Order: sequence, then structure tokens, then C-alpha cells
Amino acid sequence: MNFLELAKTRYTTKKYNPERKISEEEIQALKEIVRLSPSSINSQPWKFTFVSEGELKNKLAEVSFFNEPKIKNASHLVVFSAISEISLFEQQIKENLPEGSVAYFNSFLKPLPETEIKSWLTNQVYLSLGFFLSACASMGIDSTPMEGIETKKYDQILGLNGYSSLFAVAIGYRDQEDANQPLIKPKFRLDLNQVVQTV
Repeated sequence: MNFLELAKTRYTTKKYNPERKISEEEIQALKEIVRLSPSSINSQPWKFTFVSEGELKNKLAEVSFFNEPKIKNASHLVVFSAISEISLFEQQIKENLPEGSVAYFNSFLKPLPETEIKSWLTNQVYLSLGFFLSACASMGIDSTPMEGIETKKYDQILGLNGYSSLFAVAIGYRDQEDANQPLIKPKFRLDLNQVVQTV
């Protein structure tokens, strides 16, 4: 299946089959794929937490508002977090990135207010989301990106020292009765000419 077909058939799963689990081999592949996500200046200010253990997953589900049943029935939950301490990020890039990347940060980003720097760090994590969802679709794995979570409680439950959770993605396999499937509920997108400009 080519990428356009994947884009047409991928959808946000609303109901999971709790009996089907993603294989460990596929989980390892997804971990490697998300590690390879793109980011500005190769900054990589993120942490990806894969949760499969039932009790822990249930605790997170209970602080996820209306997303609770999706998380409980999905095979895994992946939590996307950003570095919350700028000093930790500076140390990381000094140790791992080329001088040019560090110079860019020091010249253009470091002088900004802390809120703007943290917004930039958050944006990098969001770049990885599309990459991850596409990878899942290519592997026949269903997914549900969710901002409807209590992030501070996620941080406490997962012990995310130095990082702050932003959103989570439930992954697994759809229930055949999931009413959100494109075959049951056709996808709606705005017209191409309304969202794409050619100049």
C-alpha cells in the first residue's frame, strides 16, 4: 500500500479489541522508528514512554478523562514528553550536537523568554507525532492520539523527572464494531483548494 492509500485508510480509533496485542518485535520497531523522528537542529528534546503493564496503564487511564476505555483496551499507551528544564536541554545538546547546532540555539533561542523556549521544545515533540502515527499505519497498527489527559498526574505516575508529558497515543487493534472506521463513517477533510495554496 502506498502512502496516499495509508493516509486515506488511517483513522483515529475509538474502540479497541482488548484481546489483540502488538508483538514485542513490532514494539521494538516502533521504539526505533520514533527515536529516529526529525526535529529542528536535531534537538531531540523528548522522551517516549511505552506502557503495557496493566496496573500502570489503568492508573493512567483513570486520569485521562473520556479516553479511559480506549487506553484500558488498547495494547499499549505511548506517552510523549518534552524536556522541562532548559539547563538539562543545554547540557544534552552540548554533549551530543555539532557546534553549529549549539551556536544556533545560543544565538537565536536562548535569548528568548523561557516560555518561548519551552514552546519551541514542545513543537519538536509534536513533529514526532505525525511520524509515529504514519509508522503505526504502515504496520497495520491502529492508533489514537490524545491530548485529553491530566499531564501533571501523568508526570507523577510515571516519575518523569526533568520532563513534562504533553500527550499520549493509544495503540493496538480496532474492535470490528468501532463506528469511527472509514468504511462505516467516511473521513471528512476540507477541500484540497481550501487548505493547499500553490503560488
